[in-house]
Amino acid sequence: MKVERSTLDRMIDRLTTQRTALGWAAGCVEGTHGMVMEIGLGKGRTYDHLRRLFPPRDILVFDMWARVPSDLRPDEDRLFLGDFRETLPAAAERFRGTVRLAHADIGSAKEEDEDGIRAWIGGLIEPFLAPGALVLSDRGIGTGRAGWEPVAVPGTEVWPYHAWRVSSAA
Repeated sequence: MKVERSTLDRMIDRLTTQRTALGWAAGCVEGTHGMVMEIGLGKGRTYDHLRRLFPPRDILVFDMWARVPSDLRPDEDRLFLGDFRETLPAAAERFRGTVRLAHADIGSAKEEDEDGIRAWIGGLIEPFLAPGALVLSDRGIGTGRAGWEPVAVPGTEVWPYHAWRVSSAA
């Protein structure tokens, strides 16, 4: 009899993979200039981890809302709340070409609840990216995008994570 992994085991797998992928990404952009972008603040865990991985860098954060303790809330001028289809384009001109690493943690337990986000979010992130930027995501948001070269992410054998090196900005 095959025993499926528990919800707790799956959560541990996901978070362990995410931590490994973020550490790997930090090494990939080390020694470069540019901002970090977090798409999906959620409970603030990843944002907090990014602050520790990239202490000298500004981090832009986008989400529908911020339900996090005050110590996990980004500075107001780096926090953009509302629908991504509105907040990303509104901030794009101000931060065009400044992002070295974009991390999109946009997945939900039910992919059908994701409202097609994988199809359009990459295009909204792209204007922010500096040439050679790295995009990291829990979903295949860069698959098939021109100029987005897939990169293998180590430590993703148990839980999938995706990365792309973006050759040019829009």
